[in-house]
Amino acid sequence: MTTLSEENYLKAIYHLGKQGATPVSTNAIAEKVESKASSVTDMVKKLADKNLANYVKYQGVSLTNKGRLAATLVIRKHRLWEVFLVNKLNFSWDEVHEVAEQLEHVKSLKLVNELDAFLEYPTHDPHGDPIPDKDGNYSPIKSVNIFDVDKGKEGVLSFVKDSTDTFLKYLNKNKLALGDTIKVLDYEPFDNSLTIETKTRKMIISKEVAQNLYLSL
Repeated sequence: MTTLSEENYLKAIYHLGKQGATPVSTNAIAEKVESKASSVTDMVKKLADKNLANYVKYQGVSLTNKGRLAATLVIRKHRLWEVFLVNKLNFSWDEVHEVAEQLEHVKSLKLVNELDAFLEYPTHDPHGDPIPDKDGNYSPIKSVNIFDVDKGKEGVLSFVKDSTDTFLKYLNKNKLALGDTIKVLDYEPFDNSLTIETKTRKMIISKEVAQNLYLSL
């Protein structure tokens, strides 16, 4: 049985290290979980003792197969709860992350699997992230960053990399949402901004915004 803190560490290592396969430094983990490096070292040693992580001093931390499965199941719960909050309780997509952070630590697998069935087995959360199945498997996102879309071409907004409430509120304010068709009209080399067009408007987006938008072509 993993603790709430252990699950947060597993999730952090998973995201930092390409699904936990690539070793990451304790300093990177410390920044991700907002903790001291010494506390991180103590935790990864505990994870290693439980066969959830591989840890060699000065060589970084990666996840074992057992650790990767544990991490993906936490992510599965998080993303299913986000779908539930948006689809059934009328939360907006910028409100759900913090609540799902609390709900992702529910231990009952039966509850999670019944939630999955109740939601009719969604494949993606409200931000476009794939939802792992009960065995930790999921299909990779088939989308490209908007910078890689040729001028004059269009695609459907299918994933946003930044799921912070501030960024999602920005998208809400500018009437950009998953499922919108976006056409790339122009690229400005000076500041890497893009001029785009949706069904309702034309707008200029900054490099910072553009690097977080992914389209299915």
